[in-house]
Amino acid sequence: MRKGDIKKMVARPITVVQILPELEGGGVERGTLELGNYLSKNGHNSIVISAGGRMVPQLEKEGSVHICWRVGEKSPVCLRYIIPLRRFLMRKKVDILHLRSRLPAWIGYATWKSLPKAIRPRLVTTFHGFYSVNRYSVVMTKGERVIAISRTIEDHIKNKYGVSENRIVLIYRGFDEKIFNPDVVSGKRIETLRRNWNLKDSTSPVIMLPGRLTRLKGHDLFLESLSKIKHLPWSAVCVGDTNENPAYTDFLQKMILQLKLEKRVKFVGHCDDMPAAFLLSDVVVSASSSEPEAFGRIAVESQAMGKPVIASAHGGSLETVLHRKSGWLVKPRDAQSLADALCEAVSNKDLRNRLGGYGQRWVRDQFTARKMCEKTVDLYCKLLRQ
Repeated sequence: MRKGDIKKMVARPITVVQILPELEGGGVERGTLELGNYLSKNGHNSIVISAGGRMVPQLEKEGSVHICWRVGEKSPVCLRYIIPLRRFLMRKKVDILHLRSRLPAWIGYATWKSLPKAIRPRLVTTFHGFYSVNRYSVVMTKGERVIAISRTIEDHIKNKYGVSENRIVLIYRGFDEKIFNPDVVSGKRIETLRRNWNLKDSTSPVIMLPGRLTRLKGHDLFLESLSKIKHLPWSAVCVGDTNENPAYTDFLQKMILQLKLEKRVKFVGHCDDMPAAFLLSDVVVSASSSEPEAFGRIAVESQAMGKPVIASAHGGSLETVLHRKSGWLVKPRDAQSLADALCEAVSNKDLRNRLGGYGQRWVRDQFTARKMCEKTVDLYCKLLRQ
């Protein structure tokens, strides 16, 4: 943190603070946990500031310290955290301040700017999505280094915000090889899910769409495409918290009735065992519609479990899914294109197995959490040496 001690600091454990709104679930949150775990295991000090959530016990169990501040609260009240954060950064002699979401980033950035340059931590931001281009979002470009989670996002940062290439670092998101590994998932875990989800027919292929219940994830398109392949044997499950967006959940339930899919499609809510869920499935769908995936963690995790993916051909999916090698890329917002891919996937078990096997090898080589964490900590150390 202090310029005269840079070489000494890099040689000793560093202290990293990550800030985000909450730890309920999602790709940003899981990436935060993975990095915290990696830092702790390698002797560094990991601190996470958020409003809390269901992932806090795991975070703390893996060695990070959690500070429960409501830095993502959309109210002027959140400004009260600037002074406590300033004191905290100085007292802990924090080396890296890593901002992961816009509102908490404004709190973090304002605090960082208020510190004398000689004792500021190095500032890193991560672009986790296609943030709307405005003054509110520009805070994510304020890092001394800006992490892009895909080439798609890297281009977005350059083209929409004019950030110079030498400040942008491409670091793909990744999956945890110890968790998303078919060899460590017992048959009992799979059967427990099958029973809980009331999937009685174990012979028909299972199609799964995991993701938050928002219009961006394309659940309506998914249902429309399923209505076009009713002549084939299959069951479908949508995994995601149905209480997060009750109005949209109700809309989708009505759509299921209108399309006469009520006996074949289930909304099963939040799932705490996604590795088993992927193994229970035969094909996984990422139907992101109006807005492309910035990276597409679901596509990577399902491939890691040996399952082929059907994904919309835009955004990060173009980098994580290989068409007709690890899955299918289909036209965005095109129910017939998705239905055609589903038809082929459901009808051809040998093809599913071949694509699934290739995809597993592909993502293990390209998109692991270990690689993500190594590259992130390497970035931290390079900044501290400057």
